[in-house]
Amino acid sequence: MATVVVIDDETMNADALAFVLAAEGLEAHIAADGAAGLRVIYEVKPDVVITDFMMPVMTGFELARVLRANIETASLPLILLTAAQANLGREHPELFDAVFEKPCMPPEVIAAVHRLIDSKRK
Repeated sequence: MATVVVIDDETMNADALAFVLAAEGLEAHIAADGAAGLRVIYEVKPDVVITDFMMPVMTGFELARVLRANIETASLPLILLTAAQANLGREHPELFDAVFEKPCMPPEVIAAVHRLIDSKRK
């Protein structure tokens, strides 16, 4: 079973996305900010990470930089799901493998997750 870490300080958003991921047969773990997300990532070693941008403690941008700088997580697929900073995410394809602007359709995000999991396994 593939594992996804969802990082978002809006718990309703994180819970809803985790529910949709679980319905797709994926194991989902939630964290409320980038620093907590890093701890979960290092613990569960997910196949994909989905992060918000604007969060307390550590932003999604800071999280992406930390992940890309670490040899163990440098190639970890990372999706940015944000309401306000999608353009900034798109300007940094070296950090984010996919960028979605909230609100978006869950099937689009799920399709990206599956695509990234499939490409990682090849």
